[in-house]
Amino acid sequence: MSEPTTGGEVFDTPLARAAEVAVAVKSRRFGDDLPIPPRTRVLTVANQKGGVGKTTSTVNLAAALALQGLSVLVVDLDPQGNASTALSVDHHSEVPSVYDVLIDGRPLAEVVAPVPDHEGLWCAPATLDLAGAEIELVSSVAREHKLRRAVSTYLDVHQRVHGRRLDYVLIDCPPSLGLLTLNALVCADEVLIPIQCEYYALEGLGQLLRTVGLVTEELNPGLHVSTILLTMYDARTRLAAQVAEEVREHFGERVLRTAIPRSVRVSEAPSYGQTVMTYDPGSSGALSYLEAARELARQVLPAGGREDAAPAAPSEG
Repeated sequence: MSEPTTGGEVFDTPLARAAEVAVAVKSRRFGDDLPIPPRTRVLTVANQKGGVGKTTSTVNLAAALALQGLSVLVVDLDPQGNASTALSVDHHSEVPSVYDVLIDGRPLAEVVAPVPDHEGLWCAPATLDLAGAEIELVSSVAREHKLRRAVSTYLDVHQRVHGRRLDYVLIDCPPSLGLLTLNALVCADEVLIPIQCEYYALEGLGQLLRTVGLVTEELNPGLHVSTILLTMYDARTRLAAQVAEEVREHFGERVLRTAIPRSVRVSEAPSYGQTVMTYDPGSSGALSYLEAARELARQVLPAGGREDAAPAAPSEG
């Protein structure tokens, strides 16, 4: 991205760089185009520990990818509906939602809504009804495969209706390892884990990784943890640097180079029904999510992928 100039002078200040980012977001000019993945990438964003920036990262990565020309669907699988709120998609109790898809078999195409002010971005909203879905799914046949079948069918519908396939599906999970998260893991090819740069950053991750391992062995052989995103990074503290180093030692190249800074603007944006991309496009948080999205888009994918439109499922739950 070139430096902004006026009267032949080159400005290289935080304010000038923030203004340049804001202009780039508004005009959708970010330099080189991002590569279109060879197949739709379906990522589950999961961490059963709350407050790690999971929903924030889901919506802002999705927005950043869409702003850079890619086609993205966010599936809100958290009964709190925070991703739907941040994307300004209606999700009151009468609105068709992911609950209707999982419990009543409603087509996902009847649930998905376009995200305002974000061309190329869609959302399947969550309502509070999802809180009861965990119990209702217990007795369902092939309960772990409900979301995968719905998403696989929708991918074909989306391509027919919009004339191009979805490039990314990001699934926002609740902070637990129940049947909703299990559905997300069976649906996805990849797991993205946000980890906050604070004390006990890796606490509880063992259970998530064991669950991913079990799902890979029993239900979804193609699933793998592809991406780790460091969040709430405070460059002023030694602790943040130590945590980042520990996470990189543990997960290696799966950790994105870009860390998301602790930012008031990122935290404020959802209360206005926006992502940080539209709320404050010149902020450090917006720039960081743009860079993280570019890293994500340039990852080298393993061979294989989603070949089944509606995978076979066991006859009993």
